[in-house]
Amino acid sequence: MERRDVVIVGGAVIGSAVAYFLAAQSAGRCNVLVVEKDPTYADCATSRSVGGIRQQFSTPENIEMSKFGAAFVKHADDYLTVDGEKPTVPFVEGGYLFLATAAGLPVLRQNHALQRELGADTVMLDPDELHRRFPWLNVADLAGGCLGVTDEGWTDPYGLMQAFRRKARALGATYVHDEVVAMERSGNRVDAVRLKSGNSVPCGSVVNAAGMVAADVAAMAGLDLPVRPRKRFVYVFQCREAPAGVPLTIDPTGVYVRPEGTSFLCGVSPPEDEDPDCTDFEIDDRLFEAVIWPTLAHRVPAFEAIKLARSWAGHYDYNTLDRNVILGPHPAVANFYFVNGFSGHGLQQSPAAGRAIAELILHGSYRTIDLGRFSYDRVTRNEPLPELNVV
Repeated sequence: MERRDVVIVGGAVIGSAVAYFLAAQSAGRCNVLVVEKDPTYADCATSRSVGGIRQQFSTPENIEMSKFGAAFVKHADDYLTVDGEKPTVPFVEGGYLFLATAAGLPVLRQNHALQRELGADTVMLDPDELHRRFPWLNVADLAGGCLGVTDEGWTDPYGLMQAFRRKARALGATYVHDEVVAMERSGNRVDAVRLKSGNSVPCGSVVNAAGMVAADVAAMAGLDLPVRPRKRFVYVFQCREAPAGVPLTIDPTGVYVRPEGTSFLCGVSPPEDEDPDCTDFEIDDRLFEAVIWPTLAHRVPAFEAIKLARSWAGHYDYNTLDRNVILGPHPAVANFYFVNGFSGHGLQQSPAAGRAIAELILHGSYRTIDLGRFSYDRVTRNEPLPELNVV
């Protein structure tokens, strides 16, 4: 195959965001190839996401990235319209509500102060204020909560991915249904990628956007990556007397819930010692019965009478070092770029991550948000940059 300036491994929302920004920032002069092994995108993390967008993080860079993500999604028509056809990328500005007991309140206040300093529209609420604003909420054991007033909510993950993909292709990016199975490396560079079809593609740069199998792709270039596939369940239930005005609410236990039409989505991340590497999609409803439902019934009494409608499984590309993205080139392989390990917040940060990788490849440095602290160097030094607010 012909030489490509950039080969992107993985064409879901992250890979397609990188492709779009490379094409847009170079005015189509960057020859981009996106290799995607599943053109249906049925099993990718994007398609199985709950689509949340928030600024309530504990890491400054995550706040800045998600602020841009919210702005991008809210104005997707300005960026992703093709031949007059506007993308289908809704934004439900329903807010996020993080709840805390007395033990968790200091960290919640600390995170809120950082968010406000960086311009996020979040407010702290004491138990009385929580009760007045959300009368359906049991606040008896709560010390407070933090609510995102604007620019927080959820979108259609599949719609955003397809909009990025369609626009990238309109700007000149090429997508192929194939799989990268090996890389040809000499010294500090990857010279070519080999495809399952038998083709070899010479390239200027490689971007690893392979989601939960990112470590396997890194290994093809002889590189270690602390990103593992971790399975997460999403449960859909209906409520007989559903409360109104429910934001995406995160209980102090980590159980979350948000409305979806006339139903609700919910889930929880398991404890670290009960969270093995996993790539299957098998469902276990015992987690809903034993943990999630009792927690929801305690926090929202109306949820005592609910009916589980369906459930599905998806995967996080989980960074075992610190649950933050690893972004940018490898220090020993200058043209191999990571955009991996989002640990559940990749969808909302896809616009900022795509723009950042494009800046590094096209300009050699960040031009907007300085994301240098997310570089692979911290992996080499074993210096975690932990994110506390992982849902």
